Amino acid sequence: MTRQADIIVVGGGLVGVAATASLARQGLDIIHIAPPAPPDRRTSALMMPSVDFLRQAGLIEDPSALGHALTAIRIIDATPRLIRAPETLFDAAEIDLPAFGWNFGNALLLEKFQAATPEGHIDIRNLAVTAYHREGLLGAVTLADGSVLRAPLVVGADGKESLIRTSAGISTHERQFEQSALVCDLELARPIGGTSIEFHYPHGPFTLVPAGGNKANLVWIDEDAVLRRAQAVGPETLLAALHEKSQRLFGAIKLISPSVIFPLSVLSVSTAGQDGAALVGESAHAFPPIGAQGLNLGLRDVADLLDAVAAADRSKPDWGIAVSQDYARRRAGDLVRTGTFVDTLFRSLLADMLPSQTLRAGGLWALKLLPALRRQAFALGMGTR
Repeated sequence: MTRQADIIVVGGGLVGVAATASLARQGLDIIHIAPPAPPDRRTSALMMPSVDFLRQAGLIEDPSALGHALTAIRIIDATPRLIRAPETLFDAAEIDLPAFGWNFGNALLLEKFQAATPEGHIDIRNLAVTAYHREGLLGAVTLADGSVLRAPLVVGADGKESLIRTSAGISTHERQFEQSALVCDLELARPIGGTSIEFHYPHGPFTLVPAGGNKANLVWIDEDAVLRRAQAVGPETLLAALHEKSQRLFGAIKLISPSVIFPLSVLSVSTAGQDGAALVGESAHAFPPIGAQGLNLGLRDVADLLDAVAAADRSKPDWGIAVSQDYARRRAGDLVRTGTFVDTLFRSLLADMLPSQTLRAGGLWALKLLPALRRQAFALGMGTR
């Protein structure tokens, strides 16, 4: 069986569904290939530019009905290093915002994106992709049942192991870290309000993100073996580690969800699009969960993809190729800038050499004392265009 559409989107995660819904809301004929996946129990901190985009695109309405405001960020240097950084508080009120962003449950966001998808413009296929290649001016995607789907533009939102990216001949650079991230949901004896709290330890940050009331979402980055030992022995051992890492500032801690460990790596691409293929989300970039950049960057991918499609002359037979090239140009600067920011930040957290410690501590002192530099840091961290 064959079928042709304007655009094929491959991938059923948050970025893939956001791209599908946004493009369909522009009246385009979309085939969405989204094989079933386990529920995503993680949360995502979306900065205000991302929240504004979701509202403008019609994917969400009132963020307060879905998530929890992030009004401040508190950084605590918990390392035993000779030169330590000062405790630093960044408050959204400093830049005249009610919040830096909002913390959302991924599963709830996915439901909202799906509900925002207009009927009649999307053909959903819940099958795996087995092959992708170009047939002249069309991209041809083969599914597990043997059917072949074609479109001028194919969007790869199929993750780090992207088949679309590999088949399109787009090269990558990837580096694995010794660290992994443990995530789970907690109930604290004392609430943290709207403040995201980051304890910086020698092998990575221990971060508590507001989740409403006395609840918080934990992202603990450490050596993989350390996290797996804490998780494997049992809940009591894990809780003891959590009390120690949080310095018992919030009283007794309760686990209210299973803990999950994710290996960490960084991935970048030579280009975000070429020859009628465009990469969004983790198909184009992957970072450690530092500075809340992952999904925020993926949504900026979607925003630029929408602009590239809107700017194209779709009366021309090669419009899909033109869009992929325009999209790659639009994304190039942001991908390099954000990748450098996250990589530098993560390396600075792990650096043991005295000069690196001095630079990091000096940098936080500068951010603490210099308002102009703080504003620049806010803009970079929030992904302001």
